[in-house]
Formats: sequence, structure tokens, C-alpha cells
Amino acid sequence: MTKILILGANGRLARNTTRFFLETTDVELKLFLRQAKRLQNPDPSRVEIVEGDVNDMAGLRRAIAGCDVVYANLSGDMARQAESIVAAMHDAGLRRIVFVSSMGIYGEVPGETYHSILDPYRDSAAFIEKSDLDYTILRPGWFTQDRKVSYQLTRKGEPFVGHDVSLDSLSDIIVKLSLDPGLHVRQSLGVSSR
Repeated sequence: MTKILILGANGRLARNTTRFFLETTDVELKLFLRQAKRLQNPDPSRVEIVEGDVNDMAGLRRAIAGCDVVYANLSGDMARQAESIVAAMHDAGLRRIVFVSSMGIYGEVPGETYHSILDPYRDSAAFIEKSDLDYTILRPGWFTQDRKVSYQLTRKGEPFVGHDVSLDSLSDIIVKLSLDPGLHVRQSLGVSSR
């Protein structure tokens, strides 16, 4: 049975992806967040909720133990968090991570200039890219509530196409990446609606 650790589990995308995992797969989930009381367990037979901070290495190591994949959906001091995640994954011998960043971190969005608000996303992605992990970095456009699953991917170095993407589309690609350890490994992918 595959076990997925979701870091930042109370975020809007993470909550939507939790629903997607439970509705479309038989995986077990470990939901990691700073305030566990903020989440209600959607399926106690398949979901464990763990309170903790990504920057607390001891707690992060405990959370990673027994997991097969890490899906990180974070904010704040993301470079420091990325460093903690990489170290904890090394300690656990775990290699597969799906890491959510943001469009625009490489200045790849036509007609838009890079702004310092993207620094945490760019810096954390750079740290993940320098690691030896089997990563996939996702750089989504703005989230929409559209229930349609339809998206296109662009690779690092290609112009980002579009600006929006539905939460369900992002959740779909996250689930696929989590279940296929060889899919888009060591790639940074822009994700937008088709």
C-alpha cells in the first residue's frame, strides 16, 4: 500500500488533492500541518493527521517514516523548508517528492516581469533542483474552481502558456506524479488550463 505524506495539508490545493487521492486511489495519506485541529479527518481508515512544523527536523523525520512519496504544498520560508525536507528525506532513504512552486519563478511568463514576491518559490525550487531527489516541481497558474480536469504542461526553459488552472487539474497531475515514480522525474513543469 502506497503512503503519501502531504506537507502543508491545510492549504486549499492540498485539501483538494486529499479529496482526489481518496476518491480516485486506494493510497494511505499522512496529513502534516502546524495546527491539526484545523482539519477534520476525512477517512480515519486511510488518513493519519500529524501536527508539526516542517522546520522541526525531529518531527519531520517521524512524519516521513514509512512514507513512499512526499507532496509539499508550502508557504513562508520555503527555502529553509526545502532544506529541511531534503535532509529528512535523505535520512529516511526516501527519494520521490512532488513540490508545488509558482509560475513566473524563472521569468518564463510572457509579458510579465519577475517580482520579489516570487523569491521564496524560486529559492526553494532551486534548492530542490540541486538535490539528488527524484523531484517534480509544479509551477501552476492562478487557481480556479472549475471542476474540469484539463491542463497543459510546459518545461523549464519554455514560455509559460496561459495563466489559470483548476484545482482539480492540479490535483489530477499531483496524484499521477505520486503514483508513478518515473513520471516527469527531475523536471520543473508549468501547469495551466488547456
